[in-house]
Amino acid sequence: MADNGTELKEQKKILIVDDVARNIQILGNILSSNGYQIAYAQNGRQALKITSTQNFDLILLDIMMPEMDGYEVCNLLKKSETTSSIPIIFLTAKADMESIVKGFETGGQDYITKPFNSSELIARVKTQIQLQDQKLQLKKNNLELENKVRERTKQLQQANSLLEKLDKTKSDFLSIISHELRTPLNGIIGLTNLLGDTKVDSSQNEYIEHLRNVSERLVRFSDMALLITSLKIKKYQPDFLSVSVNHLINSAIKKFLKENNADINVNYFSNDEKLLIFADADLIRQSIILMLENSYKYSGKNSPIDIVVKNNENTLSIEIKDYGPGFSSLALTRIFELFGAGDVSHIEGTGLSLAAVKLIIDMHNGNIEALNSDDAGAIIRMKFQTNNLN
Repeated sequence: MADNGTELKEQKKILIVDDVARNIQILGNILSSNGYQIAYAQNGRQALKITSTQNFDLILLDIMMPEMDGYEVCNLLKKSETTSSIPIIFLTAKADMESIVKGFETGGQDYITKPFNSSELIARVKTQIQLQDQKLQLKKNNLELENKVRERTKQLQQANSLLEKLDKTKSDFLSIISHELRTPLNGIIGLTNLLGDTKVDSSQNEYIEHLRNVSERLVRFSDMALLITSLKIKKYQPDFLSVSVNHLINSAIKKFLKENNADINVNYFSNDEKLLIFADADLIRQSIILMLENSYKYSGKNSPIDIVVKNNENTLSIEIKDYGPGFSSLALTRIFELFGAGDVSHIEGTGLSLAAVKLIIDMHNGNIEALNSDDAGAIIRMKFQTNNLN
């Protein structure tokens, strides 16, 4: 029966607790022949003393002992931090249900009735030791996993803290740049306005107008860079409300015409003038203005622009259509990237406006696409799912 190589290598240590020397001898012989290391105690007090100084993989504990029975010994062992995890198999001449249940209630893992059957004894011992090994391995794995998770969490927290600092640094830097640009630019714009009111010849007036346009363009660039940055680092906190699409578009048209001093026709068509959208009104209005400015720049100063709103069963769409040359194939692949206007970038523009629009639409869980019209010109279309509508 000594074919248990695993036990011989590992030398699992078992404590036998029994007040009858003959029982200890029988159990010791069976277990030793199967590769187990044996220690013994002949009463409860000896058992408690030996377990306080030595480690065991299993305890075989007799129930019927003088002074301190097996139940009491088991109870004390389970209360001790150093011995509470050691599996205990009760040795009993009683096979009645009450004794068995009491053994489990005090913390025992199994029981063996006397007289001993060697095959049953070894099978039960093996089972408890294997279960204990699995528990210890699981505990070890859990500790290793907890340490890895703790370390990874620490690394992520450090990385997140660094990113937050970098985001704040970027935001602060852009705010400073914007302020430093705006202050002199506002002064320049003010001076050009004063110069425009004085008597100058046509060539000088042309220079003044050019200076004003360049200054205003730099102001718009600064504002757009700040908007994109705040959207990208999620610094901007949107204010979602149920707002009128009709009001948003009309106010956007009015502001676009005024800010660009544009003398063109902007035609607005809608199949539902009472339509509401759950959105940040300022951002959606700004996105419409940016698309109008994009169409105005790229289609020619006298070309009309159409805005078409459609409320279908599942989708709200807002289209901005112009009648210019349309997008090239290269521009269509990069139109919503930063500085992604491609081969149309030589036309006045910052390369930021449609990238900003896409960030705004993404924030509203919408979609945006650019395409060429079948007849003439280009179309930029925003789409929102109806579950975003009120």
